[in-house]
Amino acid sequence: MIPTTRPKLQFLSPEFVAKIVEEGCLLLEQQGIFVENYEALALLAAAGMKIDASAARAHLTRKLIDDCLATTPEIIKMYDRSGRKEYVVGGDEIHFDPGSAGVSVLDHATGAERRAVTGDLVRLYDLVETLPNLDFQSTALVSSEVPLPVADIWRLYLGLLRSSKPFVTGLFRVESFKPMCDMLVAIRGGAAELAAKPLAIFDACPSPPLKWSRLTTQSLIDSARAGIPSELISMGLTGATSLVTLAGTLVQHVAESLAGIVICQLAKEGAPVIFGGSPASFDMRKGTTPMGAIETMMIDGAYAQIAKTLRLPTHAYMALSDAKVNDAQAGLETGIGAVLAALSGINVISGPGMLDFETSQSLEKLVIDDEICGMAKRLVRGIEQRDEVLALDKFEGVLAGAQFLSLPHTRQWYRKEHSFPGIIDRDTYEAWVALGGKTMDQRAAEEVAKRLGAGPTALLEPKKAGDLKRIMDSYASACGVASLPEI
Repeated sequence: MIPTTRPKLQFLSPEFVAKIVEEGCLLLEQQGIFVENYEALALLAAAGMKIDASAARAHLTRKLIDDCLATTPEIIKMYDRSGRKEYVVGGDEIHFDPGSAGVSVLDHATGAERRAVTGDLVRLYDLVETLPNLDFQSTALVSSEVPLPVADIWRLYLGLLRSSKPFVTGLFRVESFKPMCDMLVAIRGGAAELAAKPLAIFDACPSPPLKWSRLTTQSLIDSARAGIPSELISMGLTGATSLVTLAGTLVQHVAESLAGIVICQLAKEGAPVIFGGSPASFDMRKGTTPMGAIETMMIDGAYAQIAKTLRLPTHAYMALSDAKVNDAQAGLETGIGAVLAALSGINVISGPGMLDFETSQSLEKLVIDDEICGMAKRLVRGIEQRDEVLALDKFEGVLAGAQFLSLPHTRQWYRKEHSFPGIIDRDTYEAWVALGGKTMDQRAAEEVAKRLGAGPTALLEPKKAGDLKRIMDSYASACGVASLPEI
């Protein structure tokens, strides 16, 4: 059999990649990186780096960067809540998850955005659990009625109760790491077991240009020591917080991300790290950060290519839209992003369900996007050789006007060769009218109601649920939070 060729997309020549990496490393050595974390500065000083204490600026040598790249794993294996299902994050494997940290939901009944509450997050977790092409969950919404000191922990707590899939999450406060890690340890049954089979990825965002804050740096350190993968989310805005050229933004992106990798490896050699991001082509006319801009997607694909050259796992915010409702813009931006991300071989693709510049989530869009993600996954599987003789022997004795519907060959391969989306319309016009002439958004709303109407499918076993509740209640009490919403 002839091997299948996986379709791929590349934006940069090898020489261009090398130049961007070289300038990123020189930027870290000559200009340095601001690090607002004393523990990280101490680690860098112990590694022999020049530290400008008055400005909290560290200058990193190329040798240290290369040494740290050499100890960063090329592949990370994530596991579901049971610890049995494995997901490979590396190579050209692709996994989709809803984008993180939306503050509002698009209410299908009113057609307007509103602030998210706990019930929205519960419904989102229950829905994503049923969607086959969304491999990971994310703490996708911030519950507006939960006090800030426990808001990040609350999101993870609800998710671990209701979903079996691995999580992408992150911290709002340094103090949140311990209870969140404690919950993950409680699920796995021990700290060593969690490190061996990670259940969550923690996002950590540098502040452009060229700064790692106290919070995000501590997240890197604490996650590295716990064996929890850190996902580096550099987010330069072209012409605003990074250079206006795409290549200039890539240099900064590489520098900020390499600094994060160094901090992780100094905290614990061999710590798992994902080279990710959420940059944007800043729209100076509107003052907005369009994630659906083609230039944004080009930056994403290019830095993923750079990361692959450095033999690192990859992430991007793609397969999302800046539209405010589920309209044509939402579909075209999400579809283009999902396809470009898949062709770029990005390992963790965050964004399905998201609208309005990463601020809003839509349950209906999640259902639509699941089918988009399924199409993207089918695309990168490529065209396979199913038979030793492709077609010649199937035409023996064929007469003019013949059809192939009844052939055993058709029955054998039809479902393996073709995908069958559920709410994408493939009816004739007459059949579509007879079924009510419904729009995609209307069909998606019906699908959401059907899936949620069946009830939750992955509730955590009572004993472990009780363990998580004790951790949640204890930390809430320590933060002065007297009560939490009913689930």
